[in-house]
Amino acid sequence: MREALESEGLDEEVKKHTFDKIEALRAAGHIVEAVDYPLLKYLLPTYYILTTAEASSNLQRYDGVKYGHRTTEAKDLETLYKKTRGEGFGAEVRRRIILGTFVLSADYYDAYYTKAQRVRRLIKESTDKILSEYDFLVSPTTPTPAVKIGEKSDDQLTMFLMDIFTVQANVIGNPCIAIPNGESSEKLPIGFQILGKNFDESALLAFAKVCSEL
Repeated sequence: MREALESEGLDEEVKKHTFDKIEALRAAGHIVEAVDYPLLKYLLPTYYILTTAEASSNLQRYDGVKYGHRTTEAKDLETLYKKTRGEGFGAEVRRRIILGTFVLSADYYDAYYTKAQRVRRLIKESTDKILSEYDFLVSPTTPTPAVKIGEKSDDQLTMFLMDIFTVQANVIGNPCIAIPNGESSEKLPIGFQILGKNFDESALLAFAKVCSEL
């Protein structure tokens, strides 16, 4: 995607490794062309609206009565619900449930969830159009090399932005794979992502093997 490789937020080492992989593919006889994808900037907001809504809806059943963990410290039903979910879910899951409950609320359902569903359809249609002309859509896996464990855990915005290229597959449901693509100067992994057509995982895996060997 042209927008991915021309993004100001793309790390220079990631960009170099990605272009090196593209040139290696061309040298091996593959046709690799830049494609425009103006919807890239809508991937993250669409993904986080939909996934938080799904988290809120799907995880509401874990109330300590029928499913999952049950607290041992509850004295009444309300406390049972609160303590069960507080103990059973991590901070990120709780955050997504709260956000999802907000976007599914009566006052905001159409403003957020319904619109995100419409954008999801546009993302799917535009991606399928590209894949009707090409076999695969390639990009960096993340805009930066991998971060050290715990290094950005307190910076939620940075962590969310690292998902910008990978959430496309989550939003539209297409098969996707990330393969190693060298290391940064600090010896941190860099990834190369390949998005394929629906129900064509065998071709995706075969191409990923080819890319890994270049």
